[in-house]
Parts: sequence; structure tokens; C-alpha cells
Amino acid sequence: MPDRASHPDGPVAACSIRPATLADLDALLALERAAFTSDHLSRRQYRRHLHSPTAAVLAAVDRGGLLGKVVAFFRRNSDIARLYSIAVNARARGRGVGEALLHAVEKESRARGCRRLHLEVRQDNAGAIRLYERLGYRRFAARAGFYEDGADAWRYEKTL
Repeated sequence: MPDRASHPDGPVAACSIRPATLADLDALLALERAAFTSDHLSRRQYRRHLHSPTAAVLAAVDRGGLLGKVVAFFRRNSDIARLYSIAVNARARGRGVGEALLHAVEKESRARGCRRLHLEVRQDNAGAIRLYERLGYRRFAARAGFYEDGADAWRYEKTL
């Protein structure tokens, strides 16, 4: 499904956001390694999440390949979805791909009956924090030493 996100710097190049498949696995792992210095999802974890009824792995793609990905988890009997991981390829940054992925995971969460979306973000990730706050996420807590490297996290929530 083609998606054009609004972006303050102008129109976003057309991309499709779709469920990721096993054919995306190598690109997902490469993006994971390029985007994060720690807390990587493994090949085994991706394989499990791609087939799990309580997870969604969405891929933003264009003719050049994977632009970004988002991983979200859903608990049975809970109206809270958890955005576990989001990353955008360096060649696609600044084009609204992150925003488009967030909108897609919000839509997926609503379709699964969730009313809220929670996430954690590194306290030193100013760009992501700006994006989340601009899109209506509100900070509600902190988690000291949340990441593998000891970095602290903010917790955010959005009512869907």
C-alpha cells in the first residue's frame, strides 16, 4: 500500500509499508546492525516475530529496497500495544519514513483492538523524541539503565 507521509521539508518519496517476510530477513538484520550500537534483534528473534500472532514486523520499502522497519508486540487481553523497535535506513532519513512507519503501527494496533501504544526511547535520542512528541506521544516515566549499554530511557504513550 503506497503511503505518503507529511513532512515539514516537503513531500516524502513514495514508499510501501507492508508486513515483513522471511525474504526481508537479511535486510532487516543489516538495518538493525547499522541503526543500533546495542540491543540488536537476532535472526532467530526476527524469524519468531515474523510468524507470531502477538507481533507485527512492518517494512517500509521502495524500488531500492528496505527503507525502514518497525516491530510491535501485542499482549492477549490487553489494550496496550508496545512499539519495540523502529529504525530508518540512513539513505531514507529526513524523508518522513519514520513518521509513516509510526502511522502504520498505530493503525495495526487499532486494528488489533489496542487503545494505547507504549514505547521506550533513549534519553539521548533527541530526533526520535521530537518525532514522538510532534505526533502526540506523551512522556510518562523514566527507566534507568534500560538499554544493554546502560543508557537510560524515557517511556512514552499515545492514546490511539
